[in-house]
Amino acid sequence: MGIEEEIKQEKWKSDYQKLGVNIIYTYFWIKEQMGNSLKPFGITMQQYNVLRILRGQFPKGITTSDIRSRMLDKMSDASRLVDRLEKRKLVTKEINKEDRRLVIVTISDEGLKILEESDKLNFSFEKFAEQIKPEEALMLNNCLNKLRE
Repeated sequence: MGIEEEIKQEKWKSDYQKLGVNIIYTYFWIKEQMGNSLKPFGITMQQYNVLRILRGQFPKGITTSDIRSRMLDKMSDASRLVDRLEKRKLVTKEINKEDRRLVIVTISDEGLKILEESDKLNFSFEKFAEQIKPEEALMLNNCLNKLRE
């Protein structure tokens, strides 16, 4: 269904305005879909993002500031997210021996297990993007990169 039907708006100031609204609408649609997929695991999208970052570093850990710099949602409080994940035993925290102000965070076996289970459900973005061809995905990626330049 087109954005016109989704939000019941037929008149647009320009195609650029329509594009902006479409990007925002699509972002919230994907966020809702992924949020619903994560509910059975009891984690939020931001927590999922942290776990994925940590899995990419495994078996090494990284600092909370490194996590923050890699997060998709730059407004997230990485320290608080890590604390919540630690309470659930999905990550471990360790004080850096060289600089005691730094905390090294590592994904736990339980955190890895949650990601492994979620991978089996295949609710990644690839599931949502199946409707577009690989060359369309490349073109869209290039256009989105241009928007942020």
